Amino acid sequence: MPSEIEVIRSPRRHRTVQARVVDGRIVVRIPARMSRAEEEKAVADIVARMRKKTTARATSDEDLLDRAEKLNREHLGSRATVGSIRWVGNQQSRWGSCTPSTGDIRLTDRLQHVPDYVLDAVLLHELVHTFITGHGPEFWEYADRAPKAERAKGYLEAYQRFGKQ
Repeated sequence: MPSEIEVIRSPRRHRTVQARVVDGRIVVRIPARMSRAEEEKAVADIVARMRKKTTARATSDEDLLDRAEKLNREHLGSRATVGSIRWVGNQQSRWGSCTPSTGDIRLTDRLQHVPDYVLDAVLLHELVHTFITGHGPEFWEYADRAPKAERAKGYLEAYQRFGKQ
């Protein structure tokens, strides 16, 4: 988790505080009308929540494998066969990829800061590719078993369009 924090006061923001990691720093957006004391508390609270969430998630390749095995058991009846799974930094146009013949899965490290349900949906998607190639109806029957699958698709669509600001 980055240590540098940038605070942006927004005149269009009225009540909510938002934070995300951008270019290796935490960017926190707050309402412009907040006092300095309110700002300090709000920033400290949201950064603490982000750090807590990040430490509880799949931060290593081993954590990813554990998470994938659990998803495979719970949602796919252990049909997927994983050769390896790892974070990669060279995928800028896709969230993940799978080599069906070997079961090797790669996930972009851009997913390290998304909500758990989004990471799970991408992982499950790639797990399904270990036994179904393509994106036909049978593929989606399995891939859409991810908790909050439709919501995750919407999140990723918005992140793709607006997440690089």
